[in-house]
Amino acid sequence: MKTTCIKAVAMAWGSSFVLMGCGSVQGTVSTPTPSAISEAVGTSPSSSSTPVTSAPPNNVAAAVQRSAIERSEDELWTLLQQADDRNFVMLIRHATAPGTGDPANFRLGDCSTQRNLSEEGRQQSIRIGEAFRSRDVPISRVLSSQWCRCLETAELMNLGKVEPFLPLNSFFSDRSKADEQTAQVQQFLLENQAVPGVVVMVSHQVNITALSDILPQSGEAVVMEIGEDNQITILGQISVSHHMDDTELHSRLRKYRFNGFWKAR
Repeated sequence: MKTTCIKAVAMAWGSSFVLMGCGSVQGTVSTPTPSAISEAVGTSPSSSSTPVTSAPPNNVAAAVQRSAIERSEDELWTLLQQADDRNFVMLIRHATAPGTGDPANFRLGDCSTQRNLSEEGRQQSIRIGEAFRSRDVPISRVLSSQWCRCLETAELMNLGKVEPFLPLNSFFSDRSKADEQTAQVQQFLLENQAVPGVVVMVSHQVNITALSDILPQSGEAVVMEIGEDNQITILGQISVSHHMDDTELHSRLRKYRFNGFWKAR
């Protein structure tokens, strides 16, 4: 049996927890076409974007441990900047989307039936991406839940091609899927531990709590390192809100809206 050991490093950031980061952006925000969602979730027959899946858990067991070691945000960012020869993961809760859960008529691929980002959430997403770029953090992949609020967060971060990853989908309304999806994420991380860089995963509170035993707020990030001996170490939490010039921020949001991203809403 392959055993995955998870060591957690507790960090205190006031009354909140951190889930993600922002940095200085170069260039413009990537703006998908209105068909981006149907392609992302694989609902369009002509879609060339196939959601990333994970094989059924191969007897992966996780032992969660919390240590008393604390790292400052600056120390964590420094570690992430050294990811050229190491493997880190940023578990990010989607940006601000007012409410809880989803409407009763929820349908995957139809943003008009889902709880979505607010204007504050969109601004927060752009700032998160800025935090990464301002620090030159090497990003290897960007994976996201298929929920619109997660995909939109990932797209507005503009850190690279966004790959829908089914095990990151919310199980808020069906907790029976929690163990299986959590194991699938762990297995995916172990199978890709030889690839250096930072893997960004945008997901939901319930998913991140199941993986880390941490309750993140919107737009916060949990930092993990994939090491030897199938060990996943939770290094701490990062607040990724990054200051941006309001003129630049609003300019990007105007371009975003003009291009009609997810008009179904």
